Amino acid sequence: MANGILTKPIPKTGERLAAIGLGTWQTLDVGAAESVRAPLREVLREFVRAGGTVIDSSPMYGKSESVTGALAAELDVQKNLFFATKVWTSGRAAGIGQMEESYRRLRVDRMDLLQVHNLIDYRTQLSTLRAWKEQGKVRYIGVTHYTASAHDELARVLAREELDFVQLNYSFAERDAEKRLLPLAAEKRLAVLVNRPLAAGNLFSRVRGKPLPAWSNELGCATWAQFFLKFVISHPAVTCAIPATSKVQHLTDNMCAAFDPLPDASARERMARYVAGL
Repeated sequence: MANGILTKPIPKTGERLAAIGLGTWQTLDVGAAESVRAPLREVLREFVRAGGTVIDSSPMYGKSESVTGALAAELDVQKNLFFATKVWTSGRAAGIGQMEESYRRLRVDRMDLLQVHNLIDYRTQLSTLRAWKEQGKVRYIGVTHYTASAHDELARVLAREELDFVQLNYSFAERDAEKRLLPLAAEKRLAVLVNRPLAAGNLFSRVRGKPLPAWSNELGCATWAQFFLKFVISHPAVTCAIPATSKVQHLTDNMCAAFDPLPDASARERMARYVAGL
């Protein structure tokens, strides 16, 4: 625990990460105007204050890397963060150029985690990433995807490649990862980052106007966001969920999911049955 927040270990090293992180897709892809930067600066300030560590970006996300790097520098919180980004291109030279640009945008000399985004030319990029890891330029390497249709290919890559992390989609609305990927990640001792833990917000439309079950307070859930996120991070194979938000109140709500208690296996089943019945 750090600041009381629930942390989970990276299986290969034991290094602990807060179980709720921060995604940056769309939310941090903004211009330089103070009117749009100020709310995001407060989100990042509150994220660190609450004990958050993992912040995940990608060159695919427009200006998100640059904004993340600038805000972290302004707040002087780089040392508190676990920077994760991705390589999203084909070819060795293009991959190296893109990753070097990510280092400049995020203002880091050593990246905590570099991931091959959506498995694009993953063999080529992983070759570079392994060399960079040996040189100390990156601490951990991994692969990502965000659709269930790619899970078979993702499973083949996880079975074959030597990795530290996998990032995948998992939520009440998208439970496919439970079948094969999450057990495989546990077997291969991979840390798991979960994207789309709120199904890109679709879960909220499903429960709009509907009350939380009375027993949700036993799990420490005061809101639907906490209910949804506690389900995700309580899976034994999951290391950290990375919901994105540009609003401080949503960030605070999300972070509250990473405090005890977490649901056990029977409580998880009860949660899943309740949501399925809505």
